[in-house]
Amino acid sequence: MSPRVLLFTGKGGVGKTTAAAATATLAAGRGLKTLIISTDTAHSLSDALATGPGEIAPGLHLHQVDTQKTLERHWGELQDYARGVLVELGLDQITSEEITVLPGAEEVIALLELREHAREGRWDVIVVDCAPTAETLRLLALPEALDWHVNRLMPVGRKLVRLVAPFVRGVARVSAPGEDVMSAGERFHRGLMEVRELLTGDHASVRLVLTPESVVLAEARRTLTSLNLYGYRVDAVIANRVFPGEGADEWRARWVAAQSRLLAEAEQSFAPLPIHVVPYLPAEPVGKQALAGVGAAMYGESDPFAPHAVEPPLRMSADELTLALPGADRDDVDLARKGDELIVTAGPYRRILALPAALARRRISGAELRDGVLRVRWAADEGPPGSAGSALRFGSGSESAT
Repeated sequence: MSPRVLLFTGKGGVGKTTAAAATATLAAGRGLKTLIISTDTAHSLSDALATGPGEIAPGLHLHQVDTQKTLERHWGELQDYARGVLVELGLDQITSEEITVLPGAEEVIALLELREHAREGRWDVIVVDCAPTAETLRLLALPEALDWHVNRLMPVGRKLVRLVAPFVRGVARVSAPGEDVMSAGERFHRGLMEVRELLTGDHASVRLVLTPESVVLAEARRTLTSLNLYGYRVDAVIANRVFPGEGADEWRARWVAAQSRLLAEAEQSFAPLPIHVVPYLPAEPVGKQALAGVGAAMYGESDPFAPHAVEPPLRMSADELTLALPGADRDDVDLARKGDELIVTAGPYRRILALPAALARRRISGAELRDGVLRVRWAADEGPPGSAGSALRFGSGSESAT
């Protein structure tokens, strides 16, 4: 049986690590075998839990990524090839080693390790402390973006490598990648696609952590839209550092009033998602005992580890494509048709959807964004799918495609 996978993200400084650690501590306290792992290079989980990696409490394990070892295990052939080329170009061995540890590799490796842990069958719950929202969105968009490029470029790349290898060796005086290198790239690609399948599946969900501040709330709304765009399901929102209203002096009463207004706004923005409120504590919650208290206060009587009931954001039928984009309005969303692809842009983020063959042959008869759901309708008859980059214009009522 697949473990319950919970990802926590939010704007930097809102307490997402605390929320993730408190959730993991609560799970272990309820007798669930729990693993907590981080994709954030800041690695503050150990500080929050006041311990190092390993089994830190009965049933609770903290895993910290060893980037170098995992790089060698997952795509050592690629790294060896790149290192060898750099040495051939005159760089020393140490410099070549440093250059071939790519920026962002640690976050990607954490995802690949997450897939391995989920396969073990050892865990009931896996909690992932993600990086702040912008980095998390780029990371979660990576598998599908890489898939788009690999499916188009890898077959061509193999042929091209065979053709130019003699030239590269004879003229450029560096080694051309061999079959082992190409195969390593394909394995790496398959691994990331399996990660995406895991994280968009029925057993995984994202929890957005925020504080009741206008700037934070605005970013959380955009994050919800973007996560839906990429197919990830959000099942709850956690409002952290909420001032208690009892016995408030004049200064704190102003904060209570402002936060109450923003929490009411959040309930409207994120409905029907539950909002779990964490009070502003008198001291920083560090250590397993303090975090267990935070977890109990955060979830109350609810079961945070039960299967979620969130529908997949993207659904496709013979007549219509629907994509849930909560919080988006028409000015934020653009559509374009390019051959057998539908390109959806929401704010600064873009997703390229490869259409099934049956839909790729048909025209689009209309598109609309209403109540946070994008609907694209297909004509009954087949016809030209649209020229490269052809736009789909939103109108009023039943929008038409151009």
